Amino acid sequence: MSDSARSGEPWAEFGRGLRSWRRRSGLTQSQLGVIVGYHHSQISRLEAGLREPSPGLVQQLDTALGTAGELTALAAAPRGPVHETRRIPAEPGLFSVPPGEAAAEDAHADWDGMPWPAALPAEGLVCPLHGSAGCATPDPAAAPALLAGLTAPSPRFDELTAAEPEVLHALTAFLACVIRGSLHLTALDGTATTERLLRGVVRWADAVHAAGRPPYGQLRIAAQYAQVAGRLRMRRGQSSVGMAWFGHGLRWADAVHDVPARATLLSDICALVRLDDDAGSTLGYAEAIGAVDTRRRWITTLSHLYQARGHALRHDAAECRRHISAARRVFARLGRDDGLEAPWLTGAEGEMRVESAIGGALRDLAAATGDRTTARRAIEAVARSRAQLSPLMRDTHLLLTLRLADGWACAGAPEAAVTLAAPVLREAAATDELLVRAELDGLHARLARDWGKVPEVADYRSRLLDLGVRSTVRGLPEFASRARGVRTR
Repeated sequence: MSDSARSGEPWAEFGRGLRSWRRRSGLTQSQLGVIVGYHHSQISRLEAGLREPSPGLVQQLDTALGTAGELTALAAAPRGPVHETRRIPAEPGLFSVPPGEAAAEDAHADWDGMPWPAALPAEGLVCPLHGSAGCATPDPAAAPALLAGLTAPSPRFDELTAAEPEVLHALTAFLACVIRGSLHLTALDGTATTERLLRGVVRWADAVHAAGRPPYGQLRIAAQYAQVAGRLRMRRGQSSVGMAWFGHGLRWADAVHDVPARATLLSDICALVRLDDDAGSTLGYAEAIGAVDTRRRWITTLSHLYQARGHALRHDAAECRRHISAARRVFARLGRDDGLEAPWLTGAEGEMRVESAIGGALRDLAAATGDRTTARRAIEAVARSRAQLSPLMRDTHLLLTLRLADGWACAGAPEAAVTLAAPVLREAAATDELLVRAELDGLHARLARDWGKVPEVADYRSRLLDLGVRSTVRGLPEFASRARGVRTR
């Protein structure tokens, strides 16, 4: 019996050959990884026989180590099936996607003008295969051809797998463009394109798994695409479809033990649950975020922020403030590793997000308790957040402006609330974005209930009626444009 067979790993012999040639060349795993564009942990897995190398990588290794094709020969040698303990469990539905029709075609999706990242990480996305090793991305002119195979009527998965690193790099780079163009700047609508590619990636993952290989890279990028697809659906006002994508993404992240993806997907689910004023579920998901990994400070920060909002819904001022203090304390201690995994939670952008969440929690608490001192603290936090905001982030600008106005309403200054909200009222009434709508709903209901007789508020309500927004029996605004099914973005 061969050593490979005894080891239970079909790639053990290839791994031993790779280790021998690397040592003969005087290279460390990290140095070899830099040469071929892979993280040193992936080189370690290859040498341990735990990972099947792609044909392209084998050629790179042969060239880098001067093996005269020996590694290619080892890779082509017959081998037994993949050891079952190394396979991803094929739980029912793992390679399924939410049912229903595909998203309507993107209304504005001219990606040519969007900067294409030259290397990963980009927009907080790392390479699904190599982590934050600094992988180069394909030339943007070559990316469409690489990605076309995923959406073809009859995909050739063997060709995709042969070019696995390049395809995954292109997928990650394109998703970075979607995040910047569709989520941050709200200049483009990438829902249909994102979902079309995501469905192709999941089919590819299924094919790779059926061939006996664990589709780690495919499921990692699928989890990232699912999160973006869910957020894009939220921008369209489609919470149920958004939640479906988040749920699938969570399963894919769990299957490959992707800790950052699990934490951020739970955060998105928690945000949706909070919109239902469900304090218990909000706290449950917030605690689940923290349990993902207690050693990662950025995850702990998120957990405290969401717990603060959950306790605000429960009218628990002491616990709300305790978690706010904890969030600020941990946020101040974020380090380099946190920045690599969650760059959006560092620097000015991180401060904007943290203070926005704190302002939201304090505003919710002030609304529940009637405490105007808490309302003024909410105003201060939201103002700090708004000061860090790029003017190009329109949805976030709307959200923070309405939250700030609502803070003034809670503080007993309805005139200031109306003055702040007035310049963005038309844009806010036209949007479908769920979080912005929730802020407008809350502001409208509070002004109508508590300050309806104030002349400025009466004028504000008249303007809303002119914009097609009328009060419902629940006291919340109803958007006539959405009731007619008109896209207003």
